[in-house]
Order: sequence, then structure tokens, then C-alpha cells
Amino acid sequence: MARVTPNSLPIGETRDPMNEFSILTNRKRALIALIHSIVFLGIAMHGFASPKAGVLLHGFGASADVILIVIYLTVATILGWLVSISRCVKERLYFALCASSATFGLLRTIFGDATLPAAQYLRVILLSSAVVLGGWILHSFLHRETEDVLSN
Repeated sequence: MARVTPNSLPIGETRDPMNEFSILTNRKRALIALIHSIVFLGIAMHGFASPKAGVLLHGFGASADVILIVIYLTVATILGWLVSISRCVKERLYFALCASSATFGLLRTIFGDATLPAAQYLRVILLSSAVVLGGWILHSFLHRETEDVLSN
């Protein structure tokens, strides 16, 4: 039986930082999350070419806007839930950036660019930050795997 230190780790063992992740637990998940962030960053940047009028100012006439509201609400809710179950700071910050971007997309669709002119810029900034952080998370998995291969 191994002695347990105050940090609940057996003596001689170090804490594996990858075990701190609760959602992005492996390279494949980190890569998929990064790809999603890159795609949504592209969509957010495309939003500069297509200004939003907002459904509150012009009514619910366009069914596309209603569909977008449902999508943004669903995505923001799920990402908010992922923030709440994330364990380590990097993972929690990554999902918080994505959730915030989705929330600004929702607000932009509801209120329009004239009411919230900063929303589009904030979406791009938040998603750009998420892409950088997602790349850092993926790199930490790739670096870890390289260390494991070299140590064997």
C-alpha cells in the first residue's frame, strides 16, 4: 500500500496536468474543439459582410432569424453547461470564451448591429482567443504524447 501525501498522490508520483481536464481529455477531443472554434471564427468574420438588423427592430418576419435565435440559445446554453463542469482553468476559460461569443451572436441577432455595434467585434475577439487557447491545449496533448514516446 502506497503512502498518500496531503495532495492525495502516492509518494513519488507527480500530478498529471492532463488529468485535470474533464471534457477535453485527449488529443482528438481537443482537435475537434479547435476545428469548431476555427469554423465559428470564420462564420463570425463573415458576419462583418452581412449586417444584422435585429428582430426586435424589424419583427419576427424572417424565419431564418428565429432559427438563428434558437441555435444561438441552444449553443450558448450547452457551452455554459460545459463551463460549469470544466475542471481546469484552461478548459473552463476555453468554453467561457466560446459561450460568450455565442451569447453575443444571440444578442446581435435579437437586437441588431445598430443597437449593439460592439457585439460583432467581441465575437471575433472572443473566438480568436478561443482558437489560440484551443491551440495551446492541443499542443499540450501533442507535447505530452511526444514525451511518452521518447521516454519509452
